[in-house]
Amino acid sequence: MDEALLRSLTPSVLTVLVRRGASFAAAEDAVQEALVEAVRGWPTDMPRDPKGWLVTVAWRKFLDATRADAARRRREDRVDEEPAPGPAPAVDDTLQLYFLCAHPSLTPSSAVALTLRAVGGLTTRQIAAAYLVPEATMAQRISRAKRTVSGVRFDQPGDVGTVLRVLYLVFNEGYSGDVDLAAEAIRLTRQLAARVDHPEVAGLLALMLLHHARRATRTAPDGSLVPLAEQDRGRWDTRSIAEGVEILQAALARDRLGEFQAQAAIAALHADAPTAEETDWVQIVEWYDELVRLTDSPVVRLNRAVAVGEADGPRAGLAALAEVDDASLPRRAAVAAYLHERDGDLATAARLYAEAAHTAPNLAERDHLTRQAARLNTRGR
Repeated sequence: MDEALLRSLTPSVLTVLVRRGASFAAAEDAVQEALVEAVRGWPTDMPRDPKGWLVTVAWRKFLDATRADAARRRREDRVDEEPAPGPAPAVDDTLQLYFLCAHPSLTPSSAVALTLRAVGGLTTRQIAAAYLVPEATMAQRISRAKRTVSGVRFDQPGDVGTVLRVLYLVFNEGYSGDVDLAAEAIRLTRQLAARVDHPEVAGLLALMLLHHARRATRTAPDGSLVPLAEQDRGRWDTRSIAEGVEILQAALARDRLGEFQAQAAIAALHADAPTAEETDWVQIVEWYDELVRLTDSPVVRLNRAVAVGEADGPRAGLAALAEVDDASLPRRAAVAAYLHERDGDLATAARLYAEAAHTAPNLAERDHLTRQAARLNTRGR
């Protein structure tokens, strides 16, 4: 069974059902049932037109559910004719579906969560981790969003800002998580940049390209993480870096700074340094100051503490870290461990690395932090 094929077809099938009158929640349920049928039947009887098959089966499932629900009987006149099966149009509706999910009836945070779950393919656990909230809280938020749009006609697409936030989180999960979604996020952001003349769309595309340029060097052959300072810069994708820098410079020239442009500027400074030792940390701190002004995000303040430690020394970095008062913030213990190690306090650093390993968001990061703790414990003997 080609799971990648099913995942790639899901947004377009959802869009077809929504266009034909199904509410988003009902369409999502019908498509999920059709996917179950595909998993059962396709290994032995693969259809010649997979998308057309999914549309037909999902529409039948929707009709069955509609007829079984007395509260929806008024819709039966509009949906009682099943569309003829056949080849479906080869149109990529994914980006349009992102806009439809960012509906004005939803708050931006609910729209992002719903889209990540329904279209992006992320689990509730992954979305909760991205938002720094408990999984149960995120499950309730997604359920409320589904109820809100259950009877809504999707003829009022949402705003660009919400769609950008979704694409950013999808890319981050694909870049560092368990599911490979980064390339898809870049593809959709390219489409958005071609349709929308907005500096933050360009900023996000530049940010994605600059980060993606390093992807081949982020892990060793055995799957272990390779820190930025230890990556083989000769293997970075120079074409992606050049494109990202060019896009960023054009966006910054418009003098409408946003958080994605500021993040891209930081990534560009890393990409521009021939070696880790030649990184312009002073300028990076200045860009983090801009990000703090734009977002006041605790994650931004955490990353700024690392940059301050590189620019002004580990004591200054620890002082900046002390201003980030959320002790439960992911990776805070790892940052503290790194700064304490640079300051020569190996015992504290080893303890903090071990503590950080227990709360690491994925296996690769946990193993990396565990090895760091073991390395310092060995040196301290």
